[in-house]
Amino acid sequence: MTWMRDEFFQMPWLYEAIVGSVCGGAAMLLALRWLERRRCLEDFRKARSGRERALGEMERAVSQLEESKRSGDRESILSLSLHELHEKLQSGFLTPDSVLHAYMDKALQVNKELNCLTDFLPECQNQLQSFKEKKKGLLYGIPISIKDNVDCKGHDSTCGLRTFLNQPATKDSVIVQVLKKQGAVPFVKTNVPQSLLSYECCNPIFGQTVNPHNTKRTSGGSSGGEASMIAAGGSILGIGTDIGGSIRVPASFCGICGFKATGKRLSTIGLRVSVPGQKAVTAGIGPLARDVDSLAFCMKALLCEDMFRLDPTVPPIPFNDEVYSSSKPLRIGYYECDGYWLPSASMKRAVMETKQLLEQAGHTLIPFAPLKTSFAMKEFILKGISADRATTILERIKGDIIDPRLKDLFYVHSIPLILKKILYILMKPFNPRMADICWGLCGVRSISDLWKQHVAIEAYCEEYISLWTSKNLDVLLCPALGPAFLAGIAGKLTVTASYNMIFNLLNFPAGVVPVGKVIEKDEDEMKDYVGYYNDYWEKTFKKNVSDAIGLPIAVQCVALPWQDELCLRFMKEVERVTQKNRAI
Repeated sequence: MTWMRDEFFQMPWLYEAIVGSVCGGAAMLLALRWLERRRCLEDFRKARSGRERALGEMERAVSQLEESKRSGDRESILSLSLHELHEKLQSGFLTPDSVLHAYMDKALQVNKELNCLTDFLPECQNQLQSFKEKKKGLLYGIPISIKDNVDCKGHDSTCGLRTFLNQPATKDSVIVQVLKKQGAVPFVKTNVPQSLLSYECCNPIFGQTVNPHNTKRTSGGSSGGEASMIAAGGSILGIGTDIGGSIRVPASFCGICGFKATGKRLSTIGLRVSVPGQKAVTAGIGPLARDVDSLAFCMKALLCEDMFRLDPTVPPIPFNDEVYSSSKPLRIGYYECDGYWLPSASMKRAVMETKQLLEQAGHTLIPFAPLKTSFAMKEFILKGISADRATTILERIKGDIIDPRLKDLFYVHSIPLILKKILYILMKPFNPRMADICWGLCGVRSISDLWKQHVAIEAYCEEYISLWTSKNLDVLLCPALGPAFLAGIAGKLTVTASYNMIFNLLNFPAGVVPVGKVIEKDEDEMKDYVGYYNDYWEKTFKKNVSDAIGLPIAVQCVALPWQDELCLRFMKEVERVTQKNRAI
């Protein structure tokens, strides 16, 4: 080998050629990355320009309605509940034109303050013309906002990702088709976090959506654009999706009501989901509104023959008014902590005060201990969503610019498998929860293990239901995540998902109802908050839910699968008994 070394040094041109090739290759790689970033930024610029053109068209539509004298008294229209608006439209006292004008005008105003909108649906104006020839549906003339990832013909469903730009849907999702057949007027699409997998609401295309109660705080995710728009009065009813609290968390943060139906109670055809193919955690869909009656009214409209015909996989079960309208006293299980994540002081107080009010109203409240939440999070939820070792989500963000507020989330997914396993071993003695997250993100090892996981999930669901029925419970009262986190931080706190994701795993219908506001007592108690491990996440959580006096707090209401009407009935009862608290 000595002769090779000597020959090499006697040929300096070869040495220079190798060094030059390496440096040239590195420079070319950097140049290619720079060019790709430039192309990415240009795609984002075009998308934002497209949004500005769409919103400009929306402004012109508002002006045209004003000039044609078809606009009504905006403030009086916006002050109506959904039920009141429905009655005035059905009677002809109000016209769909005047109502649409009022909400388009208000939505534009709200968007300037909160950045909720990603698109205008100009076909809503054509719908107004078609009303003259059609029979009035249950949602006749009601303007509705639609979450970004729900397909509307001719419009992108971006999920906040570059890869889905300039891919307009070829037809409406089933949910949008049914809404239109019932006379509803979808008129805008709303913002989401990049990839949908966050309680933040920001992406590098359309930016950050903020909370109407405090613009320094997030609206929540992933249906954050919906919740913020509805809470600020720019929409009276919206459609969101939920794979781990994506309807319930934004509703809680923004002080409105949100409902995740049992999986397959409503059609999911035409929805773009964050991790397609995984079967461990059931993605749901449902309405968001300012009151529970509006949620029930929307569900009643959707559960119709059109839904069952357009998607035969949806069980033909119409809305059961008798269950929703019942006044029979309920047996209600409750808990204030799930054993995985220690809730904030206001979350616990919301549950316990609501429990007391429900007891005073004649209901029976029974303590309930959630079943093996930590185990379910590690072995079923995290492993289930990461079963492909995050291949799907990493492919979707390839070539994208990662939103800086979500980098932690994507970084964890991109850690090499062997390193995740080493971190699990090293951290297990000091922080079992953080170690378990690393283990869960390793995914499953084989198809055989995936099938075993599916069997284990079924057994867990059966055990949970057995525990529920052994106590003869009708419904369950439990914490809703809150108050709203500071904007830009929620991406670091996905670990708080246990209170929500467990009901996606179980496929239980669940909804949130605002019950009050953060008070000074909550702030005082949070000063001593250390959580279970006093780790980085818990310190970040403490900082983010502090200094929140006056922000909304909520509770979560849950029922068994297919008992959606009972869940809504319970939500209505919670809304009734906490009415005075919400007014304070």
